[in-house]
Amino acid sequence: MPEASTLPALSPNPVRGRLNSAFFALTAGYTDRRLAGHKRRILPGTGGVVAEIGAGNGPNLRYLPPGATVHAIEPNPYFHRRLARTAAVRGVDLTIHPVPGETIDLEDASVDAVICTWVLCSVHDPARVLREVRRILRPGGRFAFIEHVAAPPGTVRRVQRLVRRPWRWAFEGCRTDRDTAAAVRAAGFASVEITEFRFRSGFVPVRTQIAGVAVR
Repeated sequence: MPEASTLPALSPNPVRGRLNSAFFALTAGYTDRRLAGHKRRILPGTGGVVAEIGAGNGPNLRYLPPGATVHAIEPNPYFHRRLARTAAVRGVDLTIHPVPGETIDLEDASVDAVICTWVLCSVHDPARVLREVRRILRPGGRFAFIEHVAAPPGTVRRVQRLVRRPWRWAFEGCRTDRDTAAAVRAAGFASVEITEFRFRSGFVPVRTQIAGVAVR
């Protein structure tokens, strides 16, 4: 089981929490059109028991087979209603865990796959989240992820630094310039495959992204 929590108490901002849920619901079609190819590449075969960290409103559920068992690790309660509705539409057996990714309340080696998209940018302690991912994965289990990351030196990196504080405030802790690829590679997985790509949109701070699969 997870180690005792030393994280701040869970208290999503009631205004920003609701606004983020509404924002991601409104932009779900837009973002999915640009990420669908990467999701199809890394998520197929992700059946059995799945844990999704930062499940949000449930945009990834469409890529899982009907009848999949999904444990949604989602500490923001303002996502829960839309998430449950999406699961019902997709025929997914959903359990919502209102806990942070650093202290997942699942048993060791209890899931076949862990997935997340645009989550490790905003967690309090990414290294600890990745330890939890390895802990709950069964041997040979897959961790599939898509994340926006720090851009190489240049215009986009300067924009990331310029908007870092207001972006983090608006999106509940999201950091535009984390080196998430390095964190995953250092987390002790048996193998890690990562592809970098450009997210073509008007959201300049999140243009540099990675998609990958790590195997326990």
